[in-house]
Amino acid sequence: MMHTDLIDQDDLRERLQLAGVQLPADADPEQACARALQGLDEARALALRSMIEQMLGSGATMLPTVREAISRQLLPALAEYQQSRD
Repeated sequence: MMHTDLIDQDDLRERLQLAGVQLPADADPEQACARALQGLDEARALALRSMIEQMLGSGATMLPTVREAISRQLLPALAEYQQSRD
């Protein structure tokens, strides 16, 4: 039997909370990512970038809903934030 690491919505929620994001317990990935972007500042942007790099670099399988929420919300917002800082 093979064991595969899986990043699901609970993992995303936990990682966002570790990055300082306040989330309701029932937040889905889209809602969690949207909440993570509220009040985006340099410290939060760095924490979110680091979190995404760790998740993508871990080799774990990411549920499509989690990957889509990150791709649709976090990545574009972080890129825009970085451009505004340059």
